[in-house]
Amino acid sequence: MTQQVSGSPFLKPFFLRTPVRVVNPLRQRRHTLPASEFRNLTPQDAISVFEIEREAFVSVSGECPLTLDEVFNFVGQCPELSLGWFEEGQLVAFIIGTGWDKERLSQEAMTRHVPDTPTVHIHVLSVHRHCRQQGKGSILLWRYLQYLSYVPDLCRALLICEDFLVPFYVKAGFKEKGTSAISICNMQFQEMEFTLGGQAFARRNSGC
Repeated sequence: MTQQVSGSPFLKPFFLRTPVRVVNPLRQRRHTLPASEFRNLTPQDAISVFEIEREAFVSVSGECPLTLDEVFNFVGQCPELSLGWFEEGQLVAFIIGTGWDKERLSQEAMTRHVPDTPTVHIHVLSVHRHCRQQGKGSILLWRYLQYLSYVPDLCRALLICEDFLVPFYVKAGFKEKGTSAISICNMQFQEMEFTLGGQAFARRNSGC
């Protein structure tokens, strides 16, 4: 904006430029949510977790790995074994784990948390449908395994997956333990094991 000043007929008009206010972008974002955040899940996140899980699994297998009640229960009992990825405050991907006290996973492990054990059972890893094919699954898994390696007294992580997902988990550093004893809707699974504190895969890959 400019302002004309012409106080005398013998003087040429000239213009004063109004100072422009410059906004510091860092100050402008002071009250906004973090662009990207990783944190443990809480019961307040349960509904968002279940909505992502339901959309991802029901169309494939007909049911979710965890019911809404189980999500509430597990993130309430052992939030330290979960990890959520939030962008601008919205959940875009998550992992939920519980404690387990046997060498192999059994049907009982699907609905039970055993506290103070050296084994984590990873129940589910899921990514929001609008954020898939961006590498978020492998990045979140990498962050989760790195995080678990610093949790005292944890030695390993176990999970079950369908055959087509075995290469994804092998790439992440898991080893095959053979066919799982767990059956869901007549589906068979492979059991996978990751040794914490060992050779975690050293870089974030984009295989999921």
